Amino acid sequence: MSPAFRAMDVEPRAKGVLLEPFVHQVGGHSCVLRFNETTLCKPLVPREHQFYETLPAEMRKFTPQYKGVVSVRFEEDEDRNLCLIAYPLKGDHGTVEIVDNSDCEPKSKLLRWTTNKKHHVLETEKTPKDWVRQHRKEEKMKSHKLEEEFEWLKKSEVLYYTVEKKGNISSQLKHYNPWSMKCHQQQLQRMKENAKHRNQYKFILLENLTSRYEVPCVLDLKMGTRQHGDDASEEKAANQIRKCQQSTSAVIGVRVCGMQVYQAGSGQLMFMNKYHGRKLSVQGFKEALYQFFHNGRYLRRELLGPVLKKLTELKAVLERQESYRFYSSSLLVIYDGKERPEVVLDSDAEDLEDLSEESADESAGAYAYKPLGASSVDVRMIDFAHTTCRLYGEDTVVHEGQDAGYIFGLQSLIDIVTEISEESGE
Repeated sequence: MSPAFRAMDVEPRAKGVLLEPFVHQVGGHSCVLRFNETTLCKPLVPREHQFYETLPAEMRKFTPQYKGVVSVRFEEDEDRNLCLIAYPLKGDHGTVEIVDNSDCEPKSKLLRWTTNKKHHVLETEKTPKDWVRQHRKEEKMKSHKLEEEFEWLKKSEVLYYTVEKKGNISSQLKHYNPWSMKCHQQQLQRMKENAKHRNQYKFILLENLTSRYEVPCVLDLKMGTRQHGDDASEEKAANQIRKCQQSTSAVIGVRVCGMQVYQAGSGQLMFMNKYHGRKLSVQGFKEALYQFFHNGRYLRRELLGPVLKKLTELKAVLERQESYRFYSSSLLVIYDGKERPEVVLDSDAEDLEDLSEESADESAGAYAYKPLGASSVDVRMIDFAHTTCRLYGEDTVVHEGQDAGYIFGLQSLIDIVTEISEESGE
C-alpha cells in the first residue's frame, strides 16, 4: 500500500482541481472524471487499487498507467451548482503532474503537485472573480440547454447523433455522450445524499487512454464467462450469472458493454449501451464489432491487423499469469475516427519520413496510398474492482492456474475479428 494512500489528510491551504465528466466513458457504472487532458480519476476501490500497485510488469502495457491517489469532495458554487473538487494529499502541493511510470518508480514519487495554471482551479488571487462568474454562467446555460436532450438520450439503448458540420468535430463531442453524463449525475447524487455523514472520498488517478485521439471511437467489452466476485452475495451472484446466461458472455466469453463510433459518411456519432449489448446474439455481437470498425463509408481494414496483434499478445501474457481472476473486468478498444490525409508512397526514404516506422514498413511497395497513423489503435484492460489472486492475503478463496473464462473470451474475440478481416478481403 502506497504512502499516498495511507496519508489521506488534505493539505489545509491546498488549491482544488475542478473535476469534469469524462465524456468518452461508454460503459461501467462507476463515475469516471476528467482531472486534466491526460489524467482521469475514479472512486477508489481497495481491491482495484491493490491491483494497480502490484500488477505484473508485463501487464502494464495492457492497463492504464496508475498515477496515485487524491481526495475528492463536492462543493457548491455561488449559484448552488454542485462541483466535484480534487485536493492534494498532505505534503503535496498544486495539481498533478504527468509522470512517466515506465521506470517503475516508487508510488510515493508518482504523485507530484505543480502550479500549472492551465488546469481548472478554485478561485485564487490570480483568478478574477468576474471571469470565474461569467465562465460558470455560460457553462450553466449550456447545461440547461442540453438537460432535456440528455433525458431522452439516456433512455435510448442505441442512438445516432448528428454532429454539426460547422466547427471542430472533437470540440463538439464533449456534449453528447449520454452514458458519461448519467454516471456523473448519479455520482453527484450519491455524494450529496451522504454529505451529512461524509464528504471526503478517495479517488485513484489513471491515464486517459483517449487523450491522443482527436475523435475517439471506443468499444467496451465485458470479458469472461463469470462476472461476480468471490465476495458477492448469493443474490448478486445469481443476478450476474443470469446476465451471463442470457447474453453472449456464456457462449463466447465476451459481450458488448458500450460503444461510441464516429461515422464519417453521415457525420453522426453512434452510441450503444450495455442494455443493448446484453440482448445481442453471437451473430449480433459480430455485426456490432463490424459496425465499430466501419466509418459509414467503408470498413477500417487497416485497424484489424494491429487489433489482432494486440489481442494475441494480451492472450499470451494472461496465459502466463497464475491465480489471477479478472471477474467483471472490461477490455477497451480505441482508435481515432478522424483519419489523416493519405500520402503517396514509393521506394524513396524521404517520402516515408513522416510515417511511423511500422506504417512505412507495411506500406512501402505494397500500396499506392496509405492513411497516416494506420496502426494507431489501443487495447487495454480496465475495471479491477473484483479482481483476485493469491497475492491478496485477505482473500479466503484462492484460485490456481489461468483465468480460463477471460482467455476464452479473448480467443473468441480473436476468432471473430479474424473472420471479419477474411470476409472483407484482408
